[in-house]
Amino acid sequence: MKKWFVALLGMFLIMGSALAVVNINTASQDQLESLSGIGPSKAQAIIDYRTKNGPFKTPEDIMKVSGIKEGTYNKIKADIAVSGATTPGAAPVAAKAPAGAKAPPTPKPTKPAKTKASS
Repeated sequence: MKKWFVALLGMFLIMGSALAVVNINTASQDQLESLSGIGPSKAQAIIDYRTKNGPFKTPEDIMKVSGIKEGTYNKIKADIAVSGATTPGAAPVAAKAPAGAKAPPTPKPTKPAKTKASS
């Protein structure tokens, strides 16, 4: 039963990310960084380009941004749009830990307290 639950949960997560779309004309820097291959400098370049040149007319126009070539475009083309709202599945990426930082320890599960059954 547990395996089925994990499999079902995994399917929902995959489907949710597949449906996530980022509107490159209105997305924040964090939302742009959620795209594969788009880091802080490329996200800022997208924002600078659209500020200077106006909104993108087609998703392919993102290749006019310095540093974004066909390879990057091919990775993100299914995840970008030039109209509509950025969908909730494209949530901002979590803040990245500084290099060398350790992840917080995972809490250990606690055992339920034993109680005496009444007779």
